[in-house]
Amino acid sequence: MGRKERRDRELKRDSYATKHSAEKKKHTLIAIGVISLIAVIVGYSGYLFLNMTETAPGGPENAGALGSEHSHAALLVKIFGDTFDFDGPAFQIKSSWIHFEGRDGTTIHKHATGVDLGYLFDTLLIGLDDQCYTFPDGKQFCSNEDYELKFFINGEQTPDIRNYEIMEEDRILIVYGAETPEEIEAYLLELDSQELIK
Repeated sequence: MGRKERRDRELKRDSYATKHSAEKKKHTLIAIGVISLIAVIVGYSGYLFLNMTETAPGGPENAGALGSEHSHAALLVKIFGDTFDFDGPAFQIKSSWIHFEGRDGTTIHKHATGVDLGYLFDTLLIGLDDQCYTFPDGKQFCSNEDYELKFFINGEQTPDIRNYEIMEEDRILIVYGAETPEEIEAYLLELDSQELIK
């Protein structure tokens, strides 16, 4: 084998080693960049989570920071005498501020000050005002000359509950139908016997 061939082989070998080394550096730099980006994203997300306040996405307008309150209230909804329970997945933990959880559909959990029942029903996609109770599928139950939508907080009838902020141990009854005072009293007793799941 001649010197020229040997030199060509050495040049090829050096060229291959240089190219391979450059390739390895390139992949290492890309991996470091990706890992750094992931670390920044995770760090920022953790910071946002730990510092959630009323300005956090999805929160109610006047709410305090998450964890500023932890209250529980019992809710009973009766439509033509049938109980509507919020234990299905469509109604569980739709907001961090106020929700139903743990497959329980009767205990409201509120985790911040300034959060009212109107916000709870908005997160559940249930329309609620002083005249109508509207399910997510659009089915409405509105007060008319035959049937009435009524609200009770701790046994006292109230014209509207949207702006009400629950307090610990509250009992809330929503009734639609033509119930007699005796039937309403029976519902209130049923509501009082509901266990709060904390």
